[in-house]
Amino acid sequence: MKKVKILFILLISATTMLQAQTPLVTEIESSADEVWEQIRKMDNIDELSSFVSKVQWKGPKGIGGERVCTSADGKGYFKEKITGFDDKTRTYSYQVIEGVPAKNMNNMIKVIDLGYNKSMIVWTSSYEFIENSNMTREQFDGFITSARVEMVENIIKRAK
Repeated sequence: MKKVKILFILLISATTMLQAQTPLVTEIESSADEVWEQIRKMDNIDELSSFVSKVQWKGPKGIGGERVCTSADGKGYFKEKITGFDDKTRTYSYQVIEGVPAKNMNNMIKVIDLGYNKSMIVWTSSYEFIENSNMTREQFDGFITSARVEMVENIIKRAK
C-alpha cells in the first residue's frame, strides 16, 4: 500500500510542476499528405513565423539534429532538438533546449487524416516555466500560443 501511495504522490508532484498548454487543434480543408508535406520541412520556420529571421542546423536534418532559430530582431535565439520524426504516422517532435524561460519543453505536431480531402493538425506543448524578470508565465504562454497559431495558419495557406 505504501508503494502505491508514494507513486501517487510522485505523480501528483510531477504533474503540478509541468505546465501543459491546451493542444492547438485545427481542422483543414486539405489532405493529410498535403499538410504533412508542409510540416515535414520544418527547416523553413523563418518562412512560417514572424518571430524567426533565420534557421541554422547543427547535425542531421532529422532526429538528433538541432536547429538554432534567430529572433526577428536578431538579438535573441532559441535552440531546438529534433526528438521524433515519422512520415508514416505524420508526427514531428522536438524539444526547446535553450533560449526560452522554460525547461523540459517538449512539443509534438501530428497530422490526422480525416478523409474526404480533410485533415487535422494537433500541436501539443508541455514545459516547466522558469520564473524570471523579463517575462511572466502568462506572457510566455501567450507568446507560445500566438507563435503556434501563426505557423499553423501559414502551413494551411501553403497546403492549399
